Amino acid sequence: MPEEIKATLEGLLFLVGDEGLSSTQLAEVLEYSVDEIEAWLDELMKEYIETDTRGIEIVHFGGLYKFVSKEKVHVYAEKLFASVKMATLSQAALETLAIIAYKQPITRNEIEEIRGVGCDMMVRKLLARNLIKECGRSDAAGRPFLYEVTPEFMDSFQLESLKELPELPETNNTLDTELFQEDES
Repeated sequence: MPEEIKATLEGLLFLVGDEGLSSTQLAEVLEYSVDEIEAWLDELMKEYIETDTRGIEIVHFGGLYKFVSKEKVHVYAEKLFASVKMATLSQAALETLAIIAYKQPITRNEIEEIRGVGCDMMVRKLLARNLIKECGRSDAAGRPFLYEVTPEFMDSFQLESLKELPELPETNNTLDTELFQEDES
């Protein structure tokens, strides 16, 4: 890879920070093919992983390339940010987020039908954290908003695509017939 391209890729990835860049965006800006850009990024990723003298590496999650700190830095980062508590998601928020991830695009009413409880507050919290977004309106009565997960969700859960989500277990929705059988004794 030409040194000029290497330096440019590093500079652009550094500039966008957590936002990351897609290979398509980089190809458009640098005026090279997506295949060339991806090959160069793969080469850069390997270089950063193999070099133990750097504290950062390039990752590829949710279709975006970005710089992150290497695992060996995390111990020190935890100390540095010890006073800052990372907000965690409640069980209700995780359930709502999982439903959206697996069933998207989905309306709030459909989420509530699955969960069996109201989810207006959870949807607002997930929107505020940029883990979900409105992606249009349903054709149902009242034209409710449809929701889907965001690139921030993909990044937070380190997913390349939603296909990486675990398979859902098979459920048996038929009633237990033993409950309704007459006692034959």
